[in-house]
Amino acid sequence: MRQAGRLLAEVLEVLSGMVQPGSTTSELDRAANREIRRRGCFPGFLGYDGFPKHLCVSVNDQVVHGIPDGLRLKEGDLVSLDCGLVYRDWWADAGVTVGCGEIDSESTRLIEVTREALHLGVAAAQPGNRIGDIGNAVQSHVENNGFSIVRGYTGHGIGRDMHEDPEVPNHGTAGRGVEIRPGLCIAIEPIVNEGAPGTVVRPDGWTVVTADGRRSCYFEHSIAITQAGPEVLTSLAPRVAERA
Repeated sequence: MRQAGRLLAEVLEVLSGMVQPGSTTSELDRAANREIRRRGCFPGFLGYDGFPKHLCVSVNDQVVHGIPDGLRLKEGDLVSLDCGLVYRDWWADAGVTVGCGEIDSESTRLIEVTREALHLGVAAAQPGNRIGDIGNAVQSHVENNGFSIVRGYTGHGIGRDMHEDPEVPNHGTAGRGVEIRPGLCIAIEPIVNEGAPGTVVRPDGWTVVTADGRRSCYFEHSIAITQAGPEVLTSLAPRVAERA
C-alpha cells in the first residue's frame, strides 16, 4: 500500500499541473488513465459501481463525483481531483483541490482551511484514539473558520477494496466510535462547502453539487496506522504525522 500510495501521489502531481485555463476535464481524465497504466497500475474508478471514467473532476459548486465531460476550465475555477488506483491488488485513494490560474482570496482561504482540516484529521488518527476524534478535529477547524462540513459522504477503510469498514465521517464527537489500532488503513477526506452544507445529486446519478450554488473543496489522503502513529501513504514522501 505504500507503493500504491506513492504512485498515486505521482499521478495527482501530474494532473494538478495540468489544471490550467483552457484545459478540459476530458483531457484530465485521459491523462489519469495514461499515468496510472504507465506505472503498472489499474484505474480503480473505471467501472466502480458503474462509474464511467478514470477520474472524478468536480468544478466550483460540484462537491464530489464529477464526471469528466469535456468542460473547458477557466481562470478562477476551483477544480477538485479525486483519483484511485490498484497496484498488485492493493488500493490507494486520494484527492486535491487546485485553483485554475488566479483565484480569489475566499477561494484561497477555502482551500487552505480544507487542507489544514485534513492534516488535523490525520494527526488525530493516533493509536488508542477513536474514529470520532478524527471527525471532531476536522469539523471543529472547518466550522471555526466559518465554512461547513458536507454530511453523507465520508472517509472509509481501504485495502483490498476501496471502501471498507470503518466509515470515517468528517464530523463527530471526540472519544466516540471505533478504536484506532495499528494495522488499520483508512482514507480521510474532508469535504467543505463555502456556504451551507446541503447537497443535491444531478440527474447523471453521480455529480453532487452544493444546494446553494456556492463553491466546495475537497482533500484526501490514504493513511496507515502504525505503532508510531498515522503514516500518510498518498504522498511523494510518506511520513508519520505528528500529534495534533
